[in-house]
Amino acid sequence: MNFALESLDASALAEKIANGELTCADLTNQVLDNIRQKNPQINAVCSYDEELAGRLAEQGDKTLASLSAADRARLFERQPFFGVPSLLKDLATADPNLPSTMGSAYFGKVSFAADGDLVARYKQAGFHLIGRSTSAELGLSPTTESPSYGEPTRNPWSLNHSAGGSSGGAGAAVAAGMVPIAHGGDGGGSIRIPASCCGLVGLKTSRGMTPFGPARGESWGGMVSEHMLTVSVRDCARTLDIAAGASPGAPYPAPHFDRAFADIAASAQRGERTRQLRIGLMIPETSPELDDEVRRGYALFGRQLQELGHQVVPVAMPFSPQELLSHVVPIIAMNAWAAIDAHARAKGPQANPELLQRTVQSMVQYAQSMTAAQYIGHVNGIHALGRRFADFMRTQLIDSLALPTLAQIPARIGRFAMDWDDYEHYRFGEDSLLAYSPFCPIANATGCPAVSLPVTRSEQGLPIGMQLVAPLGRDDLLIEIAAAYEREYPWDRYSPLAS
Repeated sequence: MNFALESLDASALAEKIANGELTCADLTNQVLDNIRQKNPQINAVCSYDEELAGRLAEQGDKTLASLSAADRARLFERQPFFGVPSLLKDLATADPNLPSTMGSAYFGKVSFAADGDLVARYKQAGFHLIGRSTSAELGLSPTTESPSYGEPTRNPWSLNHSAGGSSGGAGAAVAAGMVPIAHGGDGGGSIRIPASCCGLVGLKTSRGMTPFGPARGESWGGMVSEHMLTVSVRDCARTLDIAAGASPGAPYPAPHFDRAFADIAASAQRGERTRQLRIGLMIPETSPELDDEVRRGYALFGRQLQELGHQVVPVAMPFSPQELLSHVVPIIAMNAWAAIDAHARAKGPQANPELLQRTVQSMVQYAQSMTAAQYIGHVNGIHALGRRFADFMRTQLIDSLALPTLAQIPARIGRFAMDWDDYEHYRFGEDSLLAYSPFCPIANATGCPAVSLPVTRSEQGLPIGMQLVAPLGRDDLLIEIAAAYEREYPWDRYSPLAS
């Protein structure tokens, strides 16, 4: 069995393990073989532990062999992804079995004393976490090209193009069929960008939805959320069911839902009648410039939403990308500098800032020029944008806002490598990130959920994703729309490289 060739998602693989068609060892060996064969071309998996993977698979099969059919069924109710191997992003998500480099030669190897709450939930759900996927240095780029990994992470649909970032390794590993599902984090689009570039489902959850404890309360001023990159909406929904909920003492409450996300997705995919929603589409006059192929994909997405029974209405953007990023960029820089400074204090003379990429070194200087009062002003600024966005959704009478995920097709390797000398120019200058990714930070700044879906492909065959943004705490609405969309407009789950 080749799970990618058969277009099987993580849920289907868990079901095969549950009914005895597949053993944990069979699936683990296939995943390890796939990593060995495909990773040299893609460079998406920066570390994996074959001994750990084998041990987890052996333990899983022993557990299943000891159970009656009824007990086995009860096990999979509690652990719906029992035996499915997966990867964690190579940043600060804590797992003592899997040290992290933070995507940076500067940090070396960071070890963890205990599982983070999110990792504990993944393990309780049955996932076998066997390695780390590549990330941009400190998650600071929309591509994944840290020299600490050697080669850049490449897009499985076109090796000359980026898989996106900063969770580019997760996106590439899934799209290439190395693993069926992988963890990522999104502080400015870092789940949705690789999802768009690699043809996957990428959900940035509502602020507070998934946990950061016990070591942290939040990340990047509340702009980061963590979730899985998936090939199907049902995997996205089912993993949200197991991950949702704040850590004890978290600064933000997790939204409450009366119905499981998996049930919402299943109903929509059975074709049961879903609500007719009002979905906003940008008026071209208020939109940042789009590539022709992205513009055509956006128009297609609007027509498809209408065909699904939704009312699509033109709306003007509530604020410009420049205004948005004027607050988002300083918050990111200050938080990244805080991590760099903390490492320097811990390591003393052993910490060598020259190991940071050039753009990151410039970012440190940019952050150091900022006062505490200015930083607080920027945090207040994103919260003000959140209130304005809520007012916009209410006054426009729309349930969701449809946007391109990126304004351009996936970037070629090297275009956004962090070798620029000026951090502000990297973010705001000519042909900068502002032009490439003007839409994703809206959800991060406001705390709203947003999901990127595969909608079309470029003339070169590169995936192009579109996203839906919903009000804070309406992740369920996005799952419903996305599941109905997948039913009517299914996509290729894995790239041709996966077969």
